Amino acid sequence: MLLSRRDVEFMLYDWLQAETLCNRPRFAEHSRETFTAAIDSAQQIATELFAPHNKLSDQQEPHFDGERVSMIPEVRRALDAFSAAGFMAAGQDYALGGMQLPLLVEKAVTAYFTAANMATSSYAFLTIGNANTLLKCASSAQVEHFVRPMLEGRWFGTMCLSEPQAGSSLSDITTRAEPEPEGAERFRLTGNKMWISAGEHELAENIVHLVLAKIPGPDGKLVPGVKGISLFIVPKFLENGERNDIALAGLNHKMGNRGTTNCLLNFGEGKFRPGGRAGAVGYLVGRQGQGLANMFHMMNEARIGVGLCAAVLGYTGYLHALDYARQRPQGRHPAAKDPASPQLPIIAHTDVRRMLLAQKAYAEGALGLCLYSARLVDDEHTADSAEVRQRAGRLLQFLTPITKSWPSQWCLEANNLAIQVHGGYGYTREYNVEQFYRDNRLNQIHEGTHGIHGLDLLGRKASMNDGALLATMAEEIRATAGAARASRVAQLAGHADALDAAWGRVEEVTAALYAAGDLNKTLANATAYLEAVGHVVLAWIWLQQAMAAVASLPEDDDFRRGKLQACRYFYQWELPKVQPQLDLLASLDTTTLDMQDAWF
Repeated sequence: MLLSRRDVEFMLYDWLQAETLCNRPRFAEHSRETFTAAIDSAQQIATELFAPHNKLSDQQEPHFDGERVSMIPEVRRALDAFSAAGFMAAGQDYALGGMQLPLLVEKAVTAYFTAANMATSSYAFLTIGNANTLLKCASSAQVEHFVRPMLEGRWFGTMCLSEPQAGSSLSDITTRAEPEPEGAERFRLTGNKMWISAGEHELAENIVHLVLAKIPGPDGKLVPGVKGISLFIVPKFLENGERNDIALAGLNHKMGNRGTTNCLLNFGEGKFRPGGRAGAVGYLVGRQGQGLANMFHMMNEARIGVGLCAAVLGYTGYLHALDYARQRPQGRHPAAKDPASPQLPIIAHTDVRRMLLAQKAYAEGALGLCLYSARLVDDEHTADSAEVRQRAGRLLQFLTPITKSWPSQWCLEANNLAIQVHGGYGYTREYNVEQFYRDNRLNQIHEGTHGIHGLDLLGRKASMNDGALLATMAEEIRATAGAARASRVAQLAGHADALDAAWGRVEEVTAALYAAGDLNKTLANATAYLEAVGHVVLAWIWLQQAMAAVASLPEDDDFRRGKLQACRYFYQWELPKVQPQLDLLASLDTTTLDMQDAWF
């Protein structure tokens, strides 16, 4: 009960046309058969090695005794199998030992591992993100020394951004990087990093930390703001085998995702003294002052990954609830008068079907959005036409905050409904759905909080390049609506009209917000803007899925009927939620902006 394989294949092949990617030079050696083989392997390893210890790693979370971190052995066995199957390098060049899979297919593979075990898969996907970042901005020597062992699964990776006093405000970090006299690219780092997932363990021979720090100026002071931030490779073990000056101060004990170590790391506290001196040895990546731009290579990729993680946790929770609802007998129809008549499976009750249909709409819509975004990455990098590549890039920039945030919000709600379907049993540890909820709650915080992405969407993406991103999104939405009307399916034509009207209102409200002339007023309710636009985007995603189902499947196919009904649900129950939010935004309401600290 990880994912619906038929749905994954429908999205890949009937809707997103994954096979057409094989016409591009980068993917020319691939076919539907090779894509299927990769997904088969992922599904098998995820089912046999990742899923079985999901509850165990939650109940027996990693332990730090003051010297070393210990965890259940099943974690390493699963990750060894993941690496041995080549998935650590699934999207990389053949020259790097990779499979050269399209990101669209790689994310389908990722979905199975994350649905099976979010905590264990985190170690692998952080490593992949770390390696991808270095491949974009590190020197060839750094790639050879640090990236190759990660792609082989021998070394793992992290990213170290946040600090206890700074949180998401990276301009306020204080970790220092002092240059060593021996070489211009070798530094000694001192400072603290907080919330570092996979920051300490013994699952690999080495851990490659990517660390944001500031190089002091000639006066010894740190440059304020983001322009002073640089990026450094800081390995746990140095080339000569010495332990670097990185000490685990403690593990954070979280509500969910308990199987992933989450660490407070001290750099340069002197517990370890490589070369006889305090300070963690780090190697500059790229140019000084470009650290945040370099790290964003990983962060933007990670945002799609966080959205995907949220989507599949919502999805597997939905499948668990569906299975339970089909098997659990309870109650009778309201019109049934005979108390001696057999009880019904609870799926026969309308309100249970409502909850299941909502979960289906959220989970399948969110998974669709994440895979669509992955397809945009493939188009941006490999499409034959420069125009197509540029267009994909604009869409991707606009959609990234939504791809991260919408699944994180609404697939958590899917998990909430999965618990409700189980009733009192869902609130117990005997059933898996309570863990899915706890694990998924983290995704609204990971890689930028919900509110930060609202500010990003309204404050940057909607106005970027004189509104070019918003205009491109509008063109895509109207093209889909036009195609739905041309299909001559009455249900789809009605949805197309509703989508057109909702997007037109988004454009009007966006213009009104920017016409306010006061940035504080414009952005005061940015989270409501993120949620409203996100719902319109998901209505668009659902209309695309419904059209693909109509085009590729026979009318009496239950899978097709399920897609059309979920689409209908979204347009009847979810899209109408947008109008009150847009009305609030258009009014330039300042209720929250005007609230004062002393009034709470």
